[in-house]
Amino acid sequence: MEALHDTRGDRALADDMAALDIMLRIRRLEEKITELRKGQFIQGSVHLCIGQEAIYAGSCQALSAHDAVFSTYRGHGWALARGVPAEGILAELLGRQTGICRGRGGSAMFSAADYGFYGENSIVGAGAPLACGAALAARLRGEQRIALAAFGDGAMNQGAIHEAMNFAAYLDLPVLFVCENNTYAELTPVADTVRDADLYKRAAAYGMPGERIDGNDPSAVRGCVAYHAARAREGRGPALIEMMTQRLVGHYYGDLQGYRPRGELAEARRREPIVRLEERLAAQGVAAETLAALEAAATAGIEEAASAALAAPPADAGTIKEHLYA
Repeated sequence: MEALHDTRGDRALADDMAALDIMLRIRRLEEKITELRKGQFIQGSVHLCIGQEAIYAGSCQALSAHDAVFSTYRGHGWALARGVPAEGILAELLGRQTGICRGRGGSAMFSAADYGFYGENSIVGAGAPLACGAALAARLRGEQRIALAAFGDGAMNQGAIHEAMNFAAYLDLPVLFVCENNTYAELTPVADTVRDADLYKRAAAYGMPGERIDGNDPSAVRGCVAYHAARAREGRGPALIEMMTQRLVGHYYGDLQGYRPRGELAEARRREPIVRLEERLAAQGVAAETLAALEAAATAGIEEAASAALAAPPADAGTIKEHLYA
């Protein structure tokens, strides 16, 4: 008898290929931002997400286009995964008129509501109460929309995070609280700042589910977010998901990372999401030429976006009071 065709396997493979495409484009985007910052084309503070790409790719694959994402100040990856064009992101960081906020937000405060990306926030943990507001608005309007609030392990000790989780749990709001645990609260190991470093356990105090997953596996991220998103849409309330990862760069551009133990970065590079997913896809029979073509396309796309962004006119300083909300 002929074997039944495994459509679930085909779907998983297609999802993983799509996740790899997203992760490669995020990696190339962040590398290009590094290059432009080094050349002084981009001014000000820049926080890169190199090494954490699986969180953004897997999460956004599990969300609908109508859901709302509130990121940390390390948000370029979230924006690209939500579909924000790379050219618009780069133009914004370069202070160009064609930027997604017309050159006014820069790296610290850009947003793109048309893509369900409600922005980076320079106030640590401030995205969580904003996400609660979006979730409450969705409920009042009768919309099947959820809000995802992303923050780092250090932000877990901010009062706003606790207030938001308590508020969301009490009202059963459709909010997913995603902790991007890269094991460092800026320059300090998270284990040196808390009694219990299993941060997901805090969810129990608010009466909501808490889960820790491998944040370097886009498949695990996708499945976990999809499950809790479906639960939230059913009116069963929020969840806290702690996604374990490692950034492969400093906390900010120029961070010398002298606080890292010797050998830690080398080990992290062996476990980083792009390397792991490419190895898994190769083991599943995806040709090396196919993977190479995906990488080449990602590189070419970001280079083209950067060239267009650099050629765009600078934001007009005379219009600085326009397009602002208070």
